[in-house]
Amino acid sequence: MNGYAAMIIAALAALGITALLGYALIPWLHKLKFGQIILDIGPSWHKHKQGTPTMGGLMFIPGVLLSCGAVFLTDWLLGGKLLRPDAFFAQGFATKLGTGLLMAALFGLMGFLDDYIKVVKKRNKGLSISQKTIMQLLISLGYLSSLWLSMEKAPYTFIPFVGQVQLRWFFWIFAFVVVYASTNAVNFTDGVDGLCSGVTLVAGVGFAVFAVMRGMFGAGVVAAAMAGGCAGFLIWNHNPAKVIMGDTGALFLGGLVVAISFTLDCPVILLLMGLIYVIEGLSDVIQIGYFKLTHGKRIFKMAPIHHHFEMSGWNEKKIGLVFSLVQLLGVAAAIALLYFGLPILVRVADSGAVVQ
Repeated sequence: MNGYAAMIIAALAALGITALLGYALIPWLHKLKFGQIILDIGPSWHKHKQGTPTMGGLMFIPGVLLSCGAVFLTDWLLGGKLLRPDAFFAQGFATKLGTGLLMAALFGLMGFLDDYIKVVKKRNKGLSISQKTIMQLLISLGYLSSLWLSMEKAPYTFIPFVGQVQLRWFFWIFAFVVVYASTNAVNFTDGVDGLCSGVTLVAGVGFAVFAVMRGMFGAGVVAAAMAGGCAGFLIWNHNPAKVIMGDTGALFLGGLVVAISFTLDCPVILLLMGLIYVIEGLSDVIQIGYFKLTHGKRIFKMAPIHHHFEMSGWNEKKIGLVFSLVQLLGVAAAIALLYFGLPILVRVADSGAVVQ
């Protein structure tokens, strides 16, 4: 199956499934009274969103997974090799991709439990911090175990201008931090209408281009499906939102972003490809750290940073547009870095040293 055609089909299928599910899911969520609960610690002007259907991730999760499954099954029946790329060092590619999708689905399930407790059990905070931490730890360790098996116990990562580099034991510390921090950072980004879905749409397109440049069309299919699912969701989620993705959707997208980056053997590229996620996550960490160090002072009016801009007078449409443009700049920088850094062929010697 032609790789470019597969990516286009996956994107359009995910978009169509997600958009059409909105006609059935949103009225169903209204009927079940699965509405968003606005906490008192949040912006006061968000109170009008009270009752807006949440768990909207249930729209694009099937869209992404079904479209990917259909494309990969069709490719397999046609004798294609989307899951067997010729790319140098594409070690354990199918395992990384398959377990990455499973990880994203499990994070989505965790988010669903959190949303369910909030809206059905009427516990505003959902899962406790310890429950969330333990679940994230177990899912992350399960995924890292699959990477350990797929890499034949020789962990490596691709770094533009350097090549494939073995990080040995440090890889596992680095990988855990990436999984844990990235999934939470994507979740932080889901704070205003259309923000997380718009930013992740841009990231999905960037990852698709990245995958083509690396010769890994299978990863490109997943990235394209993610972009298509976000586009379909934006039809319902743009301001004023008719549905909110909730932790169900945000944690799934966080897991998917991580899965794609590791499948492409380049998780470090998330610093640029997920620029807004990095900014959102850091703003929250900086705010909390500064607050504790100064015994009550704040750098931002509210964190994560999109709320700071809200309190500075920006409306949600402006935040969504500006943040998506900033994300686009990060994606462009990531692609440029790969374009100029890819031609240098670097192999890893048996000793673990990097040589040309």
